[in-house]
Amino acid sequence: MPVQPSPALRALIDDRYGDLAARCRAAGIPLHDDAGVAERIRNTLLASDFAFDVWCHQPELLAPGLQRLRAGGDASTRVGALKLSDDEAACMETLRRFRHAEALRLVFRDVNDLDELPETLSATSVLYEALLSAALGWSERWMAARYGQARDSDGAVQRLVVVGFGKLGGSELNFSSDIDLVLAYPHGGESDGARTLDNSEYFVRLGRQLVRLLHEPTMDGICARVDLRLRPFGNAGRLALSFAAMEQYYQNEGRDWERYAWIKARPVAGDRQAGKQLQELLRPFIYRKYLDYTAFAGLREMKALIDAEVARKDLADNLKLGPGGIREIEFIVQLTQLIRGGREPSMRVRGLLPALTACEARGHIGAARARMLREAYVFLRRLENRVQMLRDAQTHDIPDDELSRERIALGLGHPDWETLNATLAHHRAHVSEEFAAVLMPQGGRAAKVPAADNVLWQHACDESLEAGTLEASGFVPGAELADALLKLPQASPVRAMSARSRERLDRLMPQLFGVARESAVPVACMLRLCRLVQAVARRSAYLALLEEQPLARKRLARLFGDSAFLAERVIMQPLLLDDVLDPRIDQLPLKRADISAEITRVLGTLDEREAEAELERINEFKASTAFRLGLAFNDGRADAVATARRLAALAESVVATVTSLAERELAVQHGRLPGEGSGFAVLGYGSLGGEELGFASDLDLVFVYDGRRAQAMSDGARPLEGARWYQRLAQRVMNWLTVLTRGGRMYEVDTRLRPDGSKGLLVSSLDGFVAYQRGRAWTWEHQALLRARPVAGDRALTAQLAEVRREILAVPRDPAAVLAEVSSMRQRWRAERDRSDATQFDLKQGHGGLLDIEFALQGLVLAHAQRPGLLEVTANASVIGACHDAGLLNANQAAVLGAAHAELLHRALRCTMDLRSRIAPRDEALATLCASVREVTAALGFTFDE
Repeated sequence: MPVQPSPALRALIDDRYGDLAARCRAAGIPLHDDAGVAERIRNTLLASDFAFDVWCHQPELLAPGLQRLRAGGDASTRVGALKLSDDEAACMETLRRFRHAEALRLVFRDVNDLDELPETLSATSVLYEALLSAALGWSERWMAARYGQARDSDGAVQRLVVVGFGKLGGSELNFSSDIDLVLAYPHGGESDGARTLDNSEYFVRLGRQLVRLLHEPTMDGICARVDLRLRPFGNAGRLALSFAAMEQYYQNEGRDWERYAWIKARPVAGDRQAGKQLQELLRPFIYRKYLDYTAFAGLREMKALIDAEVARKDLADNLKLGPGGIREIEFIVQLTQLIRGGREPSMRVRGLLPALTACEARGHIGAARARMLREAYVFLRRLENRVQMLRDAQTHDIPDDELSRERIALGLGHPDWETLNATLAHHRAHVSEEFAAVLMPQGGRAAKVPAADNVLWQHACDESLEAGTLEASGFVPGAELADALLKLPQASPVRAMSARSRERLDRLMPQLFGVARESAVPVACMLRLCRLVQAVARRSAYLALLEEQPLARKRLARLFGDSAFLAERVIMQPLLLDDVLDPRIDQLPLKRADISAEITRVLGTLDEREAEAELERINEFKASTAFRLGLAFNDGRADAVATARRLAALAESVVATVTSLAERELAVQHGRLPGEGSGFAVLGYGSLGGEELGFASDLDLVFVYDGRRAQAMSDGARPLEGARWYQRLAQRVMNWLTVLTRGGRMYEVDTRLRPDGSKGLLVSSLDGFVAYQRGRAWTWEHQALLRARPVAGDRALTAQLAEVRREILAVPRDPAAVLAEVSSMRQRWRAERDRSDATQFDLKQGHGGLLDIEFALQGLVLAHAQRPGLLEVTANASVIGACHDAGLLNANQAAVLGAAHAELLHRALRCTMDLRSRIAPRDEALATLCASVREVTAALGFTFDE
């Protein structure tokens, strides 16, 4: 033992060790009294009276070297050797002796540090699963002998499904825990014996017999404490229900605490395959489709009931239910699971430690918080287990007597009880503080609201609100807002709210007045908040989020005041409220490969891979990622060039995914064309190809196919000729990218840059594309090709397209002619499209604006395309560097163009944030910037200003 016990404890251990040695001698059982064996027996006697009692009744377990106790493998490896007598009493004795022997093994291995805590808890769970399976098998044979086998209406045999809840379901059962079970069966019907029973009665009787074998006390004690109160309607409900009855109950009667209970549920005995079907049947009840912040209300109700029990029974020091106890850690993690499990299947794990790891991996619980909760949980569970191992008592209370406390402390490696108790208090204080912050965050639901704001909302509800009242409250001018607030309570979505949701709205609206008043533009902010409230009135989870999360309210109000564009996105897609609450980009995939992998992961969370659902999920992912990029740009955490590049990578990944889905669906309908790969590719032009996408940019796409397959036939049941197959594929990609879902369109798509523009075919063969570019394309089309790059499709074809692009653009050209033609085109575009005037400047088309930089770079590259590196990049920021490296720009010119490009792009994106076109008020800094661009382009030989 690592620490020396007191004289009284030493005497107790010595006496009991001597008693066991005597019993072994009397039974003729050799006890190897070497140092290693003796020390381990003494460690076990220190920790457990239960172990001493089992050894007294089964001294053979001390046989040579404690072989069974030290052996690997859990109870499932030994339960098969059990011979259960047909006699009920003998069967019960065998089950109990097996349980005692296996439980002793768990104590022995735990106190001698042969197993870590997770192994001990898992092995305990396996033991009770093994006992359940053995007892159920005996009970099924007992029922079959009297009533035959239960069958459904088609004659198929029906078996009982035993669902384990709580720590049994989570494979983390403590030593002396009861086992929470719910019993079910798939279908109605009747048994096939000489004396038939309806299935409902058959499985009730079977369940009673199962419980009797395990739970009824005998001279050998009990085998397992069985608790069936978690079943539908509790003690008032039938012992076993059909799947249909279970589904009906949870749909109509299910309560929030039952959702928490089902998080850990799993089939532990009987027909486990049918049990998995039951879980799938009930999954929509447990995990909601959208982020579910209504779970807070259920958590509070359960906590209130527990607190009442703690007060009534004086359980403040209870390791499980008391403040800072095990249950509070479970609630913290399970709350996150319920909120997010409907959207993120990775959160649907049962054990507490695996669930905590999942929450940490997805960033929902920070690393420091997760570490604190994990350490506290492991400490509390070890202590709880040792308290129960002491006397095999179903207790979570630390014993009062000094000797028992000393035994527990020394067994856990502490020098004395005071040291252990100080560590316990440390962990409980941290858990209690964390739980309080989760349950009722500062400024959350219980926050004090100024009485005047409550009055404002009350006046809006009783139609007596006036503009002057709002103006006196800080909302100036008040007329438009007064009108919106008066209409809000009368809006049909609000009138249709449940009583509970309406109460939540009545608490929320005064809080929104407060945060809107603190924004940069209180009236505009509150108007947008009113529109959002009306949009989410039928979705109580979103109202709950805003009511429960003060940071979400504050961030939302700041955002609604700062960015009209992002505000409109939230109103259109309330799912983005979660991104407002957690606006980090450090966990966002920002590169093409990472984004594609994340889209694959997101699609993998769908229960059914069906195109409509997949497109909706892709759109949600795209909206969320773009929104977070917008938040980062709006807050100054990402610059314009990086933001535009990341938006382009997002669009590229979406196009690639949609193209793959379209190929898959087309192959299902019409089969595939012969040859490797699809023979289909998508070229990204414009801001997509140039990696400079804006938040509202459309996608310039051109579709190309392998012309060698144009005459081939697909191999499906409804074959298509190759040319038509590719036409269908291009149309499907176009339609799916632009289809209107509940979250709006993914993108607007423009295909007019294809050969012959809008007059040409939607999809071109590679040979046709090359022939057009070489023979009929205008210079401006080659300018456009400079920004083009393959973004999706067949790898071999995209590689060919990239090579063809280089060959076409690298054709020698007269530099003077190129510069003149590019200048002429730029002048024409400016004359047609520049919206600048004396007070405002068109950031894209104006003199010295973004297109002047772009045209100058394109002219330089076209005129000198043979120089190394010029055709390897498409982004303007990268092209500036390439031109400098090729000697086409000196250091000062490159610096001027780089700085101007970044600033103009920043201002352009800011316009989008404000829902304005890319026209900015003229100022001195902007004038200086544009003048420097004009100087550089003129020095390079371009005449953009004429």
